[in-house]
Amino acid sequence: MVRDGLLVALVLGLAASITLSETTLVVLALWLLFGRRPARAPGPGWPLRAPMAAFAAWTLVAALASSRPLESLAASKGLLTLGAFYVVLHALPDRRAAGRFADGLFVAVSIVALLSLVQVGFCPPEGTVSGDGGLTRLLFHKCARARGFFSIYMTLAGVLSFVLVSALPRLARGGRGLAWRLPAWLVGALALGLTYARGAWLGFALGALAAALALPRRRLVLAALVLVAAGVLTLAPHVLERARTIGDLADDTSRDRLAMLETGLALARAHPLTGVGPGQVKHLYPAWAGPQALRRSTSHLHDTPLQIVVERGLPGLAAWLAIWVAFFRAAARILRTLDPGDGEARALVFGSIAALAAFLVGGLFEYNFGDTEVLLVAVSVMALPFVVERDLPQYPGTGSVAFRTRAK
Repeated sequence: MVRDGLLVALVLGLAASITLSETTLVVLALWLLFGRRPARAPGPGWPLRAPMAAFAAWTLVAALASSRPLESLAASKGLLTLGAFYVVLHALPDRRAAGRFADGLFVAVSIVALLSLVQVGFCPPEGTVSGDGGLTRLLFHKCARARGFFSIYMTLAGVLSFVLVSALPRLARGGRGLAWRLPAWLVGALALGLTYARGAWLGFALGALAAALALPRRRLVLAALVLVAAGVLTLAPHVLERARTIGDLADDTSRDRLAMLETGLALARAHPLTGVGPGQVKHLYPAWAGPQALRRSTSHLHDTPLQIVVERGLPGLAAWLAIWVAFFRAAARILRTLDPGDGEARALVFGSIAALAAFLVGGLFEYNFGDTEVLLVAVSVMALPFVVERDLPQYPGTGSVAFRTRAK
């Protein structure tokens, strides 16, 4: 079927290629709009629409108020990424499809993680391979840190952190799928370690801990997580060396991040209403950075909330926070509505909640909201609880139009 083929392409794109994922989303959106007749379906078709619309509107206001409005408007194109939430929501017809989507994404990302282990394991001492060797160059150009098929290790770290945490509740259920899910998850965890991305590690740790504490087999899951961490540190001792630098003010990266924080807060105080405008940090940072800043130019501040408030002001930050508050409230409500014995659906919903928590924690150390590949994965998985809710028999019909009809 057309829809199923597009969803497979989307999963592959989310795991390895932004070009494929964005192209597939456009085609899928067009197919949803024009490829079949919309029909009446239960429930609202546009959850989170109020905070999403408020954030988009204020972003445009901030762009128009900036010193370079045309450039800021162009930098605001990232708003389109949020639309993937609604495309995935309407493309998945039921909870079974949502489960297949989550499993497919987990498998695809696990394969990329396995290739990342090969990437780092066979990386030459100089950390890169020159030449035009096609796949060899694709994998081994800048291979000192695991990056998969992405351009930088931070993107792979963000994707792995999100997908691993989202899969943890389904993994903890055991069953027949454990035989393949557990090895795939362990491969992903090792690849995450080899990205050496400390912010993603912290996000993963908090998300995994939150998931473990809320699961029925919490002691077993916590013990397993400790063993996994010990195994990663044993197999990759450099990971431990990197972990020891977290919070170390003698570390150059930590000092530079503190300088970015100070500069960002100064910019936010100077532009509290509409911020400096999307895409304008790169122009202002050299003049505003203090003498302690090691990096004299940057386009972002390695902190998502800070970046949002600097670019869009306090109203923009409030609208951005409202998106996540609305999601967590809605997802928690859906979780409470589900039958306690419906382990599959509960694992899918809770996995989304825990993964979003990991995403937001990771965003305190990296501007992952501005990393399109990571954000696409996040908003896609965000849609899954609402697909599950739409399948509930007690879900009230509202007569709204939704794209839940027969597939061609």
